[in-house]
Formats: sequence, structure tokens, C-alpha cells
Amino acid sequence: MGFEMMAAGVAYHLCFLLLVTQVQGSNFDVKAYGAKANGMTDDSKAINSAWKDACAAKEASTVVIAKGNYMVGPLKFEGPCTAPVTVKVQGTLKAPADPKRLRDDWVAFRNVEGLTVSGGGIFDGQGAIAWSVNNCAKTGKCNSLPTNLQFTKLTNSKIEGITSLNSKLFHMNILNCNNVTFQNIVINAPKNSLNTDGIHIGRSTMVNITGATIKTGDDCVSLGDGCQQINVEKVTCGPGHGISIGSLGRYHDEQPVIGVTVRNCTLTNTENGVRIKTWPASPSGVASNVNFEDIIMNNVSNPILIDQEYCPYNNCLAKVPSRVKISDVRFEGIRGTSATQVAVKIVCSRGLPCQNVFVEDINLVYNGKEGSSTSLCANVKPQVSGKVFPATCTPSA
Repeated sequence: MGFEMMAAGVAYHLCFLLLVTQVQGSNFDVKAYGAKANGMTDDSKAINSAWKDACAAKEASTVVIAKGNYMVGPLKFEGPCTAPVTVKVQGTLKAPADPKRLRDDWVAFRNVEGLTVSGGGIFDGQGAIAWSVNNCAKTGKCNSLPTNLQFTKLTNSKIEGITSLNSKLFHMNILNCNNVTFQNIVINAPKNSLNTDGIHIGRSTMVNITGATIKTGDDCVSLGDGCQQINVEKVTCGPGHGISIGSLGRYHDEQPVIGVTVRNCTLTNTENGVRIKTWPASPSGVASNVNFEDIIMNNVSNPILIDQEYCPYNNCLAKVPSRVKISDVRFEGIRGTSATQVAVKIVCSRGLPCQNVFVEDINLVYNGKEGSSTSLCANVKPQVSGKVFPATCTPSA
């Protein structure tokens, strides 16, 4: 009897120690859940289990992913949670290199209020194989590959100081979020990584991007339909395709884009600068109250661009005008060098011309053999003020 009581006491003591190890100071250390962090063992189960317990905790808690290399399949950080949760990533998380091993997004944060993701860690999508099989240019379909980080239905949350590396598709996809800040973000992928938008935002309100270094193979920042009260500042972009609103008008029932500010950004050797793009033959849509301010362009193709004839794969009705209404757009304090002679191109829909486009204090220099920088406009009457070079053109229609 005494032996049984002693054994029971030892078992209780071990369970207590395990509980203390896992929950010490409201910290849920994934290594206490069995994560090996050796770069070979699949640590997905351990990390998902630590999240589940932290999400259920009655007080604010932290999931700790300490330094080390974690091989992980899909990670699902799903709420709702009982209290705010921080995911502190200090190590490197690596996705399976073979895209066939991931049927959905790689790392997903969904339906959480008061989430913080921080720690300076790295999310390595190991996307090289995926890029080699991505045939977007032929099919126009690019959505079958997993994103690195999916943020869906987050509220009052902050993502800071993390790195997304070599994603198979988009690096960070933000959907149906409200009041979320992204700060001091690093995104890194080579120029040939197809369709790897750095930060894509859709159908979200009050998203703030402040401080990001983005090198990728597509748009550094892109905004889809339904974006309202979006602020993008202190972004360094290049290589990449620039900072874009759109494309808009490809699908029915798209929501308006209203209230976007892009300011104090630097773009270097990018395929575009700041742009709004909509498809021809589109359903009705709206993009309004958009401000691009204090932007530096270093050898950028198409530094200022509104393109309502966007048709990248030549599989659209190009002769039918876009029905996305663009209005109240301001380009102000944009300066630097253009890699193409047409530094300002504002081509609006002939069926629904742009309204209230303001161009102020622009200085974009082209040093090519063709001559000085020029501008091209269609279906718009820009309102010009301050010193503007090249001189903004008279509309052709």
C-alpha cells in the first residue's frame, strides 16, 4: 500500500512539473510539447498543441518558439481565444519544399482578437520548386499554391519584427481583418519568384503597415477589393512590381476601395512604382480617396501609373471599357528617376473617366537616349499644382 501511495505521489509530482514547465509565467513553450527544433523532425503537432492550450488560457499568454530550426507542415492558429495571445517566434520555421505536401495555406492565423506575432523569427516557405512549376503566364491561374502567412478575421492585433522568406505564393495575405498593424516586417524572395506578393490586403479595415523591407517577384504591397482606411508607410521595395491597388474589376460583387494612403516609401529597380490597375470589361466597382505622398523612385519603370486596361495574360475583352470608377486620387511629392521615358501614365476608362486626379510637386527624371521624361494620359483631366516634371499631359480623350 505504501509503495502504491509513493508511486502515485511521484506520478503526481511529475505531472505537476510538466504542467509548470508548459505554463510557466503563462508561457507555452513548444519544446515542452515535444518540438525538437532539429531541422528534420516534423514539429507541427507540438506547435499546434501549444497554441490550443494558450488560446484556451484564461489570462494573457505566450506561445514560445525558441531559437532553432523547426520543420513544420500546416500550422493553424485558430480562435476565438479566451484572452490575448502572443506567438513569440525566435527560431526558423521551414515549410515542406514540395508544394504537393501542402493543400492549403502553410501558416494560418484565423479568428483571433488581441493577437501579437513577434520575436524576430523567420518563416521560410522554401518556394523554389513551386516557382519552377508555376505557369501563371500561360494559364492565368496562380492560386493553387500555399501562401506563407495567412491572416484572416484578426481584430486589434499586431504583427511585428518577423521575416517571410521564399514563399511559394503570397508571403502575407490579410483578409477580413480590422485594426491590425504590421511593423518592421522583412520579406525576401528573388526577382524570379512568380506571384509572390509581399503583403496583400483584401476586404479589411484599418490595416496599418509601418516599416517594411520587401524584396520579391511581384507587388511589394497589393490591395484588393474591400480595403478601407489602409495606411502604408516606410516601405522599402525592390526588386518587385511596386505598390498597387488592384487589380480590381475581375470578379462580380467586389467591394469598394476607399481611403488608402501610401507615404514615405522608397522603390528601387521595380517594374512599377505606385499604381491603380483595373480590368477592362469589368463589373461596376469603386476606388476613391487614394493618396500617394512623398515617394522616392530609383530607376523605376512606370513610376506613376493608373491603368484601366490591365490585361496581363491577354485573355480579356480589351476593347470593352472598365466600369470601375476611380476618383479623388492624389500623387504628391514623388521624385527620383524613371527607367522608362513615360514616367507618368494615367490611362482611365473611356466609359467611366477618372474624376478629381491631383498631381502636385512631381520630379521624375529619365536619362535614356530617347530624351527627357514624358507623360501620357487618357480619359482624365488631372489637376496640376506646384512644380511638376514631366509636365502632366493634356488628356487624349
